[in-house]
Amino acid sequence: MAKDEERRASASNAVQQGLSNEDDEAYLARLGYKQELRRNFRMIEVFGIAFSIMGLLPSIASTLAYSLPAGPVGMVWGWFVASAFIFVIGLAMADLGSAMPTSGGLYWWTHFFASPRTRNPLSFLVGYSNTLGLVGGLCSIDYGFSLMFLSVVVIARDGNWAPSDGVVYAVFLACIVCHGILASCFANYMGRLQTVFVVANFLLITITIIALPIGRASQRNDGHFIFATTANLTEWPTGWTFMLAWLSPIWTIGAFDSCVHMSEEASNAARAVPYGILMSIGSCWLFGFISLIVIAACMSPDVSAILDSPFGQPMAQIYYDALGKRGALALMTLLFVVQFFMGLSLLVASSRQSWAFSRDGALPFSRFFRPVSKTFGYIPLRAVWGCTVLGAVLGLLCLIAPAAAQALFSLAVAGNYVAWGVPILCRVVWGQAKFKPGPFYTGDRLSTPIAWLAILFIAFGILLCMFPVGGPDPNKDTMNYTVVINCAVWGGSLLYYYVDARKWFTGPKITLDTEDLTEVQEQVLRDEGLEIDGIAPVSRAQTKEEESSDDGKKAADV
Repeated sequence: MAKDEERRASASNAVQQGLSNEDDEAYLARLGYKQELRRNFRMIEVFGIAFSIMGLLPSIASTLAYSLPAGPVGMVWGWFVASAFIFVIGLAMADLGSAMPTSGGLYWWTHFFASPRTRNPLSFLVGYSNTLGLVGGLCSIDYGFSLMFLSVVVIARDGNWAPSDGVVYAVFLACIVCHGILASCFANYMGRLQTVFVVANFLLITITIIALPIGRASQRNDGHFIFATTANLTEWPTGWTFMLAWLSPIWTIGAFDSCVHMSEEASNAARAVPYGILMSIGSCWLFGFISLIVIAACMSPDVSAILDSPFGQPMAQIYYDALGKRGALALMTLLFVVQFFMGLSLLVASSRQSWAFSRDGALPFSRFFRPVSKTFGYIPLRAVWGCTVLGAVLGLLCLIAPAAAQALFSLAVAGNYVAWGVPILCRVVWGQAKFKPGPFYTGDRLSTPIAWLAILFIAFGILLCMFPVGGPDPNKDTMNYTVVINCAVWGGSLLYYYVDARKWFTGPKITLDTEDLTEVQEQVLRDEGLEIDGIAPVSRAQTKEEESSDDGKKAADV
């Protein structure tokens, strides 16, 4: 009796420390993990971290070079159609995120659903692809920040100065180091800061859709230009150029898995994660469509002039044409500030994925990156700085060539799309019988067709981001190096697994201590069949016997 009371007192330790509530801790225990991070994020803040990483208008500005060559039709309708398919991916992931909310969700789900022969290598592949994809996304966001920041300097000098690659990298490096410092020192406020970041995003969108039409009051384009005018400024056929315009929404709406990585810091995670995913995608789908209609209505009809802007950013030229020098300076400043917030939020999300992967011993130096810092507010401090340093190293691609720098954009897409697609595929191929829905579920009739449609679009998205944007005969300066970088990531991780990691990587590890479990949590683990020392899993026969006994009691009561 005394021992049971001691165990219950120990089990409530995480609750007393303010890390979580009993329901969230029990949900995490079902997956085999103990509560180690503080749950600072409410549902709106889980949505906020995904939406702020997407950074709608800054991301649109950073990727206009992909959508503008297809003209207004590619820019406007390409966004709408691609966003609809991305929402389907979100639905498939929301089903999984609600059922099994853990920070390492993508590779955890893969290991859970895959066949016995494939679960370890596939889980290993997904973990590395997701980790490096997130860090690649961080690099691309901070690289975009550098170009936006420097475009303000160029505008201020009336286009009479051009930054060198070294200057671009110096700004990039300063940005990513600042993100590391802020993510370390303001951990306890990061959830509340997401609300600030969301407000800043919507403020920028509102100002843009009001200011541009006023500035171009006498020169606005008509509906035919916005919705029916095509262009082809590439060497690809017009139809494929329209498809390449989808790269803009594919890259922009590409951080919703951050909701999954914040699972162990979210209150009521089984609901907060799926709704955060769908709310962030839906918001970008709607407000991106509205923003692009306004941009198409207010931009110069000379698309080539916008793409070849002396300011180095097409959006800077659009602002300049509509609002003049001062207006462009003001809005581009707000644009790069919001882009800065994007990078900070993504560093937080990528560090949680890296920490979860090191918790399971899969990353090099996992023992070093594994500890959680209580001094800095129960955060994976070493993982934060590990992602910061890796991002700074990958950012050296900026110094090689513009084509190599652009590969950072596609690294984020291809790496994360593989990480999203594999667990969804494993579920429908091998693990459908294992799937136990959470509070959010698309239903027995829709869930599987949604998953297959998501898989098909993911495969198409990976293929799309491998193509050279300019045309079918690229040179060394226009080549898309995504295929080189991602094949190195995927091939290298699989080679590492089969040469060495297969000897010790057995998938996600159980971190629970049986002395820290309540009787309710023990029962949950028995029902799940997890094999933990000191807890005997319930056999199927035993379960059937208990169900039969319950049915007998009910019959007797009647």
